Amino acid sequence: MSSHSVRVAAVLAALLATPGLQAAEVAGVKIDEQVRVGNSELVLNGAGLRSKLFVKVYIGALYVTEKAATPAGLIEAGNARRMSLRLLRDLDADSLYGALHDGLKDNNTQAELATLKVPIEQFAELMRKIGNVRSGDSIAIDFTADGVGVSLNGEARGKVQSATFGQALLKVWLGNNPVDASLKKALLGH
Repeated sequence: MSSHSVRVAAVLAALLATPGLQAAEVAGVKIDEQVRVGNSELVLNGAGLRSKLFVKVYIGALYVTEKAATPAGLIEAGNARRMSLRLLRDLDADSLYGALHDGLKDNNTQAELATLKVPIEQFAELMRKIGNVRSGDSIAIDFTADGVGVSLNGEARGKVQSATFGQALLKVWLGNNPVDASLKKALLGH
């Protein structure tokens, strides 16, 4: 092998090893390394599989403006974040919202939930309006300084005007009692 071939191979190896140039993949599903939310360019913090009783439910991917490895840093961040759910099975609206509501109850105190009653009801209505979702659908939950926006397959479906609700909702995946402990670990980039 000539010295030129060795240099070319070394450059190719370095490029392939550079973080961010390779697409992430979870359970055979390619995950975007970057997304845009409003005027913010977000990077993938982590992605993983949500399963329940050995059934694959969705691929969750968390996008942030600045990577963080601690739940508090991600939950309390004032900048844009996105939780993307790529469904791996069909779900009805009640099942989807029920799981999120259970996650809210498991990770927030009764007092916190009481102060968020109106935004929780608004979010429930948004999820009901989305209706049934199919395997392959993508739900994006965008967390911004003024609230939580929801879209299905790239189409905006509504917004809840409460940043505090956004923090409570992120705890579903990143709180002390997350919906899936292995997914939490993956979202934190571990």
